[in-house]
Amino acid sequence: MDYKELISEIVKIDGVSREEIYASVSVPPRRENGEFCLPCFKFSKALRMSPVAIADKLKSEIKLPPEVESVESVAGYLNFKLNREYLAENGLTAIAARGEMFAHKKSNGKTVCLDYSSINIAKPFHIGHLLTTAIGGSLYRIYNYLGYKAVGINHLGDWGTQFGKLVSAYKRWGNDADIAERGVTALMELYVKFHSEAEKNPELDEEGRHYFKLIEEGDSESVRIFEWFKKLTLIEVKKIYDRLGIEFDSYAGESFYNDKMQPVIDELQAKGLLTESEGAKVVSLEDCGMPPCLILKKDGATLYATRDLAAAEYRHKTYDFFKCLYIVAYQQNLHFKQVFKVLEKMGREWAHDCVHVPFGMVSLEGGEALSTRKGNVVLLKDVLATAVEKAEKIIREKNPDLENKSDVAESVGVGAIVFSALSTSRIKDMVFSYDKALSFEGETAPYLQYTHARCASILAKGGYKKSSVKSVDFSLLTDDESIDVITLLNRFDFVVEDAAEKYEPCLIARYLLDLAQSFNRFYIARRVISDDKKTTSARLLLTACVKATLKSGLDLLLIKAPEQM
Repeated sequence: MDYKELISEIVKIDGVSREEIYASVSVPPRRENGEFCLPCFKFSKALRMSPVAIADKLKSEIKLPPEVESVESVAGYLNFKLNREYLAENGLTAIAARGEMFAHKKSNGKTVCLDYSSINIAKPFHIGHLLTTAIGGSLYRIYNYLGYKAVGINHLGDWGTQFGKLVSAYKRWGNDADIAERGVTALMELYVKFHSEAEKNPELDEEGRHYFKLIEEGDSESVRIFEWFKKLTLIEVKKIYDRLGIEFDSYAGESFYNDKMQPVIDELQAKGLLTESEGAKVVSLEDCGMPPCLILKKDGATLYATRDLAAAEYRHKTYDFFKCLYIVAYQQNLHFKQVFKVLEKMGREWAHDCVHVPFGMVSLEGGEALSTRKGNVVLLKDVLATAVEKAEKIIREKNPDLENKSDVAESVGVGAIVFSALSTSRIKDMVFSYDKALSFEGETAPYLQYTHARCASILAKGGYKKSSVKSVDFSLLTDDESIDVITLLNRFDFVVEDAAEKYEPCLIARYLLDLAQSFNRFYIARRVISDDKKTTSARLLLTACVKATLKSGLDLLLIKAPEQM
């Protein structure tokens, strides 16, 4: 049951819509204040009354439905205490009916495009890509769950002078057998060597520009080399995406928009938006308090902004999106503000549906930034391998008889790394540390996975059957520990909706930690399996609902939930 909806129906405030009341209903920080509360402060101006007087007045007017046990006016808040037996029955029955994994909601007919990960061709998939990949991949699942049609787009970095430099490096120092065997690692070494040599011999940069011009002109040999590098890169990163559970519906990268930029440039010119500045072509954004948006360089070359404008046009025509999200580091804040403002000036009413979802930067301990040119990278495949190895060692020590140790270690190790990226606000900078990322104690994915496995073990020992729900005596689940768990269980969909609205998967991570901690308090205080069959049946149902919710929530965070650990 949507108790926020129920409260918004029974509370009547002159001049305030039901939607406004619904949005204001929240969960009080202290249990003694009830399960839900309505702060009355924001209604003071409209009603010309103090919050305390408003709360007192509303309390006297409310007719309580059977689902609500009592309502109290406390310091400008209207606190609602629910009928615990109703709460338990409504909540657990509904969750049990959803099954082991919560199914996606029916389609709402809206499409959300998500531009994330966006790896660079011929460069390694390093730890710096973790945040965009994990945040984007999680949001992809969240939107699908909520009934949207999510479209995952990997906007490949597959265009630019760097590819001419790489062809130059390959022709000078490359070895086909070595590249075929070591893939992107060998390509990265060539790239690093080129920049090292170019510092001593600046003429190499000109050679790199020459080879990129050959790629642009369709030179068969240069294009063949470039396409080979692209194929090797995609084969390698696909392995990592598979391990992370990441999906894409499109790999249309920068090169895809080469023939789609001219119409945008022509329209900017026709509408008088394109002006010359020091030989370059720009769109002035002075009236918006921003520097000009550079569209064409002096030599006529296009830029990121040109391609992003063409990409936005293509995506809207192709997908008719409700929103188009760009999960890109906060260093690009100005870039996206400029691109969206140019779209607005072009008369695109949907420009406000384009949203930059920024996140913090990843650096190594000691504050050194990651740099492909310097070869200063921590490869994500190495991080994942180390995490899985550590997980398997712990599993062998703690549960040597466990079957499928390698599979469980994969789920636990990879989950630990993904959770490190999703468990805090995305805007925070992340200083990568093996010790912190691979810790299996505290507020971590392994803790959530272990709680899920504990639930599975309890259900197996208790012989839980889904059909037994009909015979459960819900009055046996009205103690404080049970109600704490049930109240949290009821909030799952609200938290997922909030995570989608704020583009913050960390809200689901925080929720799951709260749920696991609440269940473990319940587990310690209330024996699940006892001689009393009715009590056992009721508590097994609660345990089954916790297990299903943990599994569904972890899935939205790209994390698997093993049955045993």
